[in-house]
Amino acid sequence: MDQGLTGKNVLVTGGTGALGTDVVRAFAGTGAHVTVSWVVGRERDALLAELGSAGEKVRLEQADVTDPDAVAALCVAAAKPTGRLDVLVQLVGGFTFAPIDETDPKTWHKMLALNATSTFLCAREVVKRMRPWRSGRIITVAAVPAVDRGAANMSAYAAAKAAVLNLTQSLSKELVADGITVNAIAPSIIDTPANRAAMPDADTSTWLAPAAIAEVIVWLAGESAAVVTGTTVMLSKG
Repeated sequence: MDQGLTGKNVLVTGGTGALGTDVVRAFAGTGAHVTVSWVVGRERDALLAELGSAGEKVRLEQADVTDPDAVAALCVAAAKPTGRLDVLVQLVGGFTFAPIDETDPKTWHKMLALNATSTFLCAREVVKRMRPWRSGRIITVAAVPAVDRGAANMSAYAAAKAAVLNLTQSLSKELVADGITVNAIAPSIIDTPANRAAMPDADTSTWLAPAAIAEVIVWLAGESAAVVTGTTVMLSKG
């Protein structure tokens, strides 16, 4: 289905990750102009190699999205040449698993920065480039522990994702009159090389394929979801 994304400016943060690659490919396939933030050079190169000819539609910008100045510069680049940003997909995040007495303050602050602060900074900047057009889509990544109000041995991660979820819901109320929708996805375990390495004995039959998640994200960004806002889309298999 045509989602009306041809020619739109789409910003995907965290687009060099396992999920991000499929998300970027999916948006490039819609005819959108896609800007991807990157931090690690080898991940940038791997993304371009994975995309092949589809990479011609993708702009890559080095940016630490936990830094306000870097986010501002990233959004200026992503909005070229019109100054308009149509879609933000905020995939940058981090995960940790440890009991509270083994979670140090550095880890706590890292989880907040990677998950919550990055989402706040990116949303803050893209809204400046959406409001004048009275249109836009913001899609964030929550997590099942945030929806379930916590999980054992995930206190820092769950708290950070709960902040993302609350920010998403707050922005949906704040921006609805501006024609900007704000939604979150909350996937269960994603079938990625990193997760397979971390859980070699797990039953992967119920894990989510990144490409399936990407389809949902593109739908939320498109015309078909124009009346959907303030929603957390729970994604699971089996």
